[in-house]
Amino acid sequence: MTELVYQPKGLYFEDFEIGVKLRTAGRTITEADIVTFAGLSGDFNQIHTNAEYAAADTFGQRVAHGLLVQSIATGLAVQSGVIEGTVLAFRELDAKFSLPVFIGDTVHVEIEIVDKKPLPRLRGGNVVMKYAVVNQGGQATQRGNWTMLVKSRGE
Repeated sequence: MTELVYQPKGLYFEDFEIGVKLRTAGRTITEADIVTFAGLSGDFNQIHTNAEYAAADTFGQRVAHGLLVQSIATGLAVQSGVIEGTVLAFRELDAKFSLPVFIGDTVHVEIEIVDKKPLPRLRGGNVVMKYAVVNQGGQATQRGNWTMLVKSRGE
């Protein structure tokens, strides 16, 4: 009988090349996403959870939590397969939240590998990814850099 065993699909540290770009699949932000995130995080700020309040506020409607969008963005990166099973740790994040993301917006992530540093004692290396979370109108709603510790091939 054949036994199927999980094999990482992601790239190993040695496989990453500076300058390589990736565009993830898209994902539409739902009201359920916002309600669930509010419950998980405890952030029930009215601009996220109260339609009447938000309608009279700055953006005229409810806004997705910035950290919700950030979480979805990292999930899209994992789902792309590039780091699935090979990322060891999310080590650093710098981010700028430039535009609101609303219920019904569809976002994807554009990533460029900008740096890498081997860390042999950790059996991998840091890979720095410049990213932008882009909405259906082509506008960057968030941007910054992710530094992830990625496994070495171990050869």
